[in-house]
Amino acid sequence: MAFELACQNPSASRVAPGAVALAPFMIRGEAASDAAAREDLLDDAFGPARFLKTCQRLRDGSAAAAGLALVATDGAGALIGTLRLWPILAGGREALLLGPLAVAAEKRSLGVGGALIRESLARAADCGHRALLLVGDAPYYERFGFERRFTERLTMPGPVERARFLGLELVEGALSGARGRVIRAAAPAIDLPRAA
Repeated sequence: MAFELACQNPSASRVAPGAVALAPFMIRGEAASDAAAREDLLDDAFGPARFLKTCQRLRDGSAAAAGLALVATDGAGALIGTLRLWPILAGGREALLLGPLAVAAEKRSLGVGGALIRESLARAADCGHRALLLVGDAPYYERFGFERRFTERLTMPGPVERARFLGLELVEGALSGARGRVIRAAAPAIDLPRAA
């Protein structure tokens, strides 16, 4: 099964190429130069136990979905938030895994996390993605439309609290009838020149 990782027209209707200004912070696509600051922020938010979480099994050895690794920066350009979406198969259905979401402790009252989620959902829809899954705090994520009912027949590749395993359909019916294991999406096949 092929999985489209490229986004042809990310955020075509939004501000400046790939950036969204939301005073007092800006959301933009992650750059390679953000990696160290992103990892520091994730370490501060989750500690070393983040590498032991079931969702990490779905991220290991994969790249975030094209155009769907976002960061928030403050007015000085410091990285204050991060969110990435990952290609997965949910019971054989193409979907994205949301997370991890992290915001600098001193910036958590500014709405950075919510803005990152809303922007990631908009960009995922712009890219033609149909559904997302996550493991997280249900009362927080329900405000963005995530619901338990979309994951009732799905299983993760390790233990998760069922009440925290949530899904969202960007296209109605995208997860209808989905059942089985959630796995990493296979990388798309690359056409290589054949030897003569």
